[in-house]
Amino acid sequence: MEALKKLWDLIKTYFFDSFTDIVKNIGIKDIIDILLLALVLFFVYKIVRDNRAGKLIVGLVTLLFISFLANIFEMHALNFLLKNFTQIGVVVVLILFQPEFRSALEKVGEAPMAGIKNIVAETNNLASINADIEAICSAVSDLSRDKTGALIVIERSTKLGDYINSGVLVDATISPHMLKNLFFNKAPLHDGAVIIRDRRIYAAGCFLPLSTKIDINKDLGTRHRAAIGLTEISDAIVIVVSEETGNISVSKEGNLERNFSYSSLKQELNTLLVDKATADHAKFRPSTDKKDV
Repeated sequence: MEALKKLWDLIKTYFFDSFTDIVKNIGIKDIIDILLLALVLFFVYKIVRDNRAGKLIVGLVTLLFISFLANIFEMHALNFLLKNFTQIGVVVVLILFQPEFRSALEKVGEAPMAGIKNIVAETNNLASINADIEAICSAVSDLSRDKTGALIVIERSTKLGDYINSGVLVDATISPHMLKNLFFNKAPLHDGAVIIRDRRIYAAGCFLPLSTKIDINKDLGTRHRAAIGLTEISDAIVIVVSEETGNISVSKEGNLERNFSYSSLKQELNTLLVDKATADHAKFRPSTDKKDV
């Protein structure tokens, strides 16, 4: 009973009296500070909500709560253990969740890079981009009909040099014939991914990282898991053709959408590559309207 009274007094001191004192002294600087902290926490939430790092957060909160109770009830052995764990815990977390932290840092850097790319977007010929999309969709449609497995990566702001280096440089114009030849089942590079960079087939036979998600459909093979894995750590778009069913899928932002046709794939790529680039460029382009003097 005495322990419960002590717990209540501690909660009252921390969460009522302290809160009242803080509210009385809040200024403009504090409000800005809180808003910025909320923005950072929201960004962290967006990163961890769809991957295994979410479970890490739950585990850390649980340990903090146990540590809090151990302090209140003076559990010295548990307190000692948790304090020592805290000292090495940061290093352990950084090692175990290195891919997630790398992905987070890359996403932080995407915003300024996107701004630079949008400013120079006017130099890109939209008609040529549409022609490339047409070529990709035509090749994918034919590969799907023939049930030829394929994995096509379209690089965007996140550079994929590590994965390009795992394959063979091609540096060819995008065309249906070239894509189909690279994925022909007797071709030496057909098992890897083709990476498209700067509107050219830049490399083929590339190895991609496999997703570590445990909730992926068991019917999906290595190509689909690789597509999800790459889009978890980059802003690339990955098109997959199933070798077993000929089904066309598109992966972006760590998610996989299935059952695309020629027309729906073309619409999806136009939305992701052409419409978004045009809208972003319009947002960054300085106004040329002149007011009447």
